Amino acid sequence: MSYRSKFRIEPGSRVRLGKMDAGFKDKHETEATAKPQIERYLVKLSHQQALLYAERKHAVLVVLQALDAGGKDGTVNHVFAALNPQGTSVVGFKQPTPTERAHDFLWRVHPHVPALGEVAIFNRSHYEDVLVTRVHKLIGKKTCAARYQRIRDFEATLVESGTTILKFYLHISPAEQLARFEERLADPARNWKISESDYTERELWDDYIAAFEDAISATSTREAPWYGRVGRRSCTSGLSQNRT
Repeated sequence: MSYRSKFRIEPGSRVRLGKMDAGFKDKHETEATAKPQIERYLVKLSHQQALLYAERKHAVLVVLQALDAGGKDGTVNHVFAALNPQGTSVVGFKQPTPTERAHDFLWRVHPHVPALGEVAIFNRSHYEDVLVTRVHKLIGKKTCAARYQRIRDFEATLVESGTTILKFYLHISPAEQLARFEERLADPARNWKISESDYTERELWDDYIAAFEDAISATSTREAPWYGRVGRRSCTSGLSQNRT
């Protein structure tokens, strides 16, 4: 199967996340059965990074976006651990500082894009500024639409400069998110990752889904397409149908 073609969100298409199967596993029912294939790809990934670093003619930017507990940290740990840290950076963009708020929303992003020969991973990215800000009504529709255009222009500029942009939306269902929250609470090594605000944000599930759908639909371009990855368990159409 070509995962690239299966999960690529075609430019100009309208994304409907509720129609994505969050329980998709392909031929692998368990992590154990998938492990040999994962390990082969990790070896290939390491080799490709060595070529990228040696040639220094191209760069790679990986964008990871998801709802809370969607698997961003796990993806960084399990996939990108294969990369040499000398040529790799991981950056997360959360609530902006006062200094960052005093500039345009992309100001804080520019210093972290990868140099030629390097890989940069954005674990939360410049898309936070058209997601959280929209859901919490910190910006209006007009500003949000203008930011979509600025994001498209920003990413096109990076591509013209030799950067390959790979953007992944990690899909998760409300039931799966709640299960992962409970797993974190029960694990002393990970319960620091859960807070009361995580449960509060669950009440805004449908708003976040709408924001993701609009942002992905508006910014999946030929130069920088989005890819939608599915999760482990069945999908529901919205938190309003599953508030367990």
